[in-house]
Amino acid sequence: MSLDRLIEKIVEKQNPTVAGLDPKLDYVPEYIKAKAFAKHGMTLKGAAKAILEYNKGLIDALCEVVPAVKPQVAYYEMYGYHGVKALYKTQEYAKKHGMYVITDGKRNDIGTTMEAYATAHLGRVSVGEKQYEPFKGDALTVNGYLGSDGINPLLKVCKEYDKGIFVLVKTSNPSSGELQDKKIGEKTIYQTMGEMCKLWGKELEGKYGFNGVGAVVGATYPEELTNLRKQLPDTFFLIPGYGAQGGSANDIAGAFNEKGLGGIVNSSRGIMCAYKKENCSDRDYAGAALREAIRMKNDLMSVIGKIEL
Repeated sequence: MSLDRLIEKIVEKQNPTVAGLDPKLDYVPEYIKAKAFAKHGMTLKGAAKAILEYNKGLIDALCEVVPAVKPQVAYYEMYGYHGVKALYKTQEYAKKHGMYVITDGKRNDIGTTMEAYATAHLGRVSVGEKQYEPFKGDALTVNGYLGSDGINPLLKVCKEYDKGIFVLVKTSNPSSGELQDKKIGEKTIYQTMGEMCKLWGKELEGKYGFNGVGAVVGATYPEELTNLRKQLPDTFFLIPGYGAQGGSANDIAGAFNEKGLGGIVNSSRGIMCAYKKENCSDRDYAGAALREAIRMKNDLMSVIGKIEL
């Protein structure tokens, strides 16, 4: 099961961190942009080439310490088809370096449209007698608010190709409660969605106590995070909101069980833009990212403790 591989990488590196690769062009050091624009012009292609080079430097620096990356699809789509190619190349490069890849696409639809999304991001597409893997993600973030019609096609593909999903449950943004905190009977909508994840997860059983249907639960809501862990002991959490959004190590402590398992914590800007915070040379952007990743690892491990299978 796909999330078993993620858990094994977390234990191997003793680090429940995923680096979000959400590259705005403003984040990219000037020397990288200058090189790309000199070759390809001030174009979408030039921008995408600069972003890919930036990502490769981050992956080179982080791969020995950080088990996973999470590219957000929108940051690549904004540069058109050149950006989408940079997304594929980023996924491919990360996997070659042994990293688990979570594609942050938040996709959902129903019927054949959802089958197409599932095929694109997690499966294989047939062209004549040959099959191709359109993208290189190991898991995909999805929106479950269309119900089982939008999830079942994903479960089928996950079984066939050993992939995983993370369903939006309690998101980290400030307005999440406008809908997610509303109640259906005695339970909130996010608790109800959590129960649905538990049900869907029975289709993808894992060997370490967690199934292949994970949940996105924000670090910015520590009480809800702790309560959801009690409600969903078999559900693995993807935890955004650490660092730049205000979440701390203490806020995420309740997401983990007695073995230190239960979730992976995302940092995007904090790692990608660490060189700006350090005020070091932009040519040391990858070194600064590594230093921040190690700081984050130590911060998290100070409250989680040793992680064991």
